[in-house]
Amino acid sequence: MANTDRSAAHLADHQARLLRLQAQQLAARPAASVEAVVRAVRERVGVQAQEPLAARLALRARIRGLEAAAVEAALVRERLLVRTWALRGTLHLVAAGDLAWLLGLLAPGLIRGGERRRLELGLDAGTSRRGVDALDRMLRAEGRLTRAEIAARLAALGIPTAGQATIHLIGLAGLEGVLCYGPDRDGEATFVALEDWLENWPKNGNEPGPVLPPEDPAAELARRYLAGYGPATPEDLATWSGLKVGEARAAWRRLEGRLLKVTLRGAPAWLLADDSARLDAAPPAGPIVRLVPGYDPYLLGYRRRDLAVDPEHARAVHPGGGVLHPAILVDGRAAGTWKPARRRGRLDVTLQPFDALGGVAPQLEAEVEDVARFLEEARQQA
Repeated sequence: MANTDRSAAHLADHQARLLRLQAQQLAARPAASVEAVVRAVRERVGVQAQEPLAARLALRARIRGLEAAAVEAALVRERLLVRTWALRGTLHLVAAGDLAWLLGLLAPGLIRGGERRRLELGLDAGTSRRGVDALDRMLRAEGRLTRAEIAARLAALGIPTAGQATIHLIGLAGLEGVLCYGPDRDGEATFVALEDWLENWPKNGNEPGPVLPPEDPAAELARRYLAGYGPATPEDLATWSGLKVGEARAAWRRLEGRLLKVTLRGAPAWLLADDSARLDAAPPAGPIVRLVPGYDPYLLGYRRRDLAVDPEHARAVHPGGGVLHPAILVDGRAAGTWKPARRRGRLDVTLQPFDALGGVAPQLEAEVEDVARFLEEARQQA
């Protein structure tokens, strides 16, 4: 793939997939530690976490020998990660030190984008303001509360809670930096005041913590996105982040001089210039096989996913309705789906390959055993 004029480099599909596997930390995986967990989240600017177990499994796929306890330690004991609403207004695990600037960049647009749905739920601007202020007061006064407990307190104040009103109001408070998810209580999710949960969270929105935001948050988001997802385009960044396409393109332009333009499927795409050496790296010695969970960043991080999922198998991986199934990846291409299963009292994995996978049997067996091990650890912690 060597080329003296790097801007003319044409990437074949398999080369682009390998570059993305490397960027996604799915090729060479670091050894397990709490620090590796935080780094994996920070370098990908979050891991989607609407399903908490799926987020943990996404980290397992990227960290060799990861134990479920290390993720829990980063979330609860050391509080280096936060589960809250962030990119695209969707629940993510986010590095605690990045949360303030990410919300400052993304939340205003996401909050505006949710106004219509809140109105449908009876939450006009004034009612929403009263609800968020009430959430702030009750969580700081009482500590951890479940959704049901929050709904009861809001209803007593005359604030709508029917249907999805409660969780939309909680999500709005999350985007405003008022709350985040706390530890489960008897298997039920709780919410906590961010200013109580994170030692360095700005108090009352005006005291800065020790982590300084980047000078250009949108450009920093674009830089980190390319580091963790390239080769990619500004349109990919917009889809993944929740920025408007124009905002993503403007951030891209501000990185001019730090980008390497390539061609992928006849269209331009970009890498960070710092990653150009990867274009000449030797191919891996053997196939890269990973079991990634539903909503994995490798599949969610782009406007289109046909580079990773052949069109004839797209419905098996993404049947619609916002669902994205766990996938068997072989060299970055979806080769089937998988799901947890219970057999003889223990958690196991059921594979549903699209075609025979005999050529990668040893690597696939190792992945299955490791996922089953991690699932059992997670079950015991629950």
